[in-house]
Amino acid sequence: MIGVAIPAHNEQACLDACLRALLAACLHPQLQGEAVAVCVVLDACDDGSHAIVRRHAALFAAAGCTLEGIEIRARQVGAARAAGARQLLARGARWLAFTDADTRVSPQWLAAQLALGVDVVCGSVAVDDWSPHGGNAAPLRAHFAGHYQDRDGHRHIHGANLGVCAAAYQAAGGFAAVACHEDVLLVRTLERIGARFAWSALPRVFTSARVDARARGGFGDTLLAMTVGLEAAAL
Repeated sequence: MIGVAIPAHNEQACLDACLRALLAACLHPQLQGEAVAVCVVLDACDDGSHAIVRRHAALFAAAGCTLEGIEIRARQVGAARAAGARQLLARGARWLAFTDADTRVSPQWLAAQLALGVDVVCGSVAVDDWSPHGGNAAPLRAHFAGHYQDRDGHRHIHGANLGVCAAAYQAAGGFAAVACHEDVLLVRTLERIGARFAWSALPRVFTSARVDARARGGFGDTLLAMTVGLEAAAL
């Protein structure tokens, strides 16, 4: 079984698109019908995220997949990813894939991870809507395109595009319960224990460029820091 874990804190604006895209990835023919279970970790949600998960659970079931939501109140992305992984490992997952609620995976996302034949897949991210940054959108997009390595052999680490075999994840001790950089900490441990890596652009995802980042120190904050730097350089 393949497991997919998604942390979510008040993600009603993005979660519907995330789950629709993920269902297509779960049904990709290259998976040859292998069971896929998705766990959305609803971390201190007080919006409509719960209802979105319940609605999509019926769609996943009709397609022969599993979607469940579990609730925690940690307000911490590391704890949320870890909780999702525990749930999926308990259900027998051999492979754990991680993304975010404001991210849309490609139909080939899971198939591409597994086809690489390694223990860990670190994927890149793309942004297809820079409009939340208003007047800074065009220069930020150009700056990102000029500095980000969206290609095989990159060295970016994103919780929004990460895959780990269950054995390696458990050997590394899983995600730490931290507010940010839980993905980096896990990858560094996996490197130390000798896990086989693919740094690949094949598992495609599109993630949000929103300015109201949920996890301090994450991708959203990185984009905001880029914006500040561009504004300072323009003075």
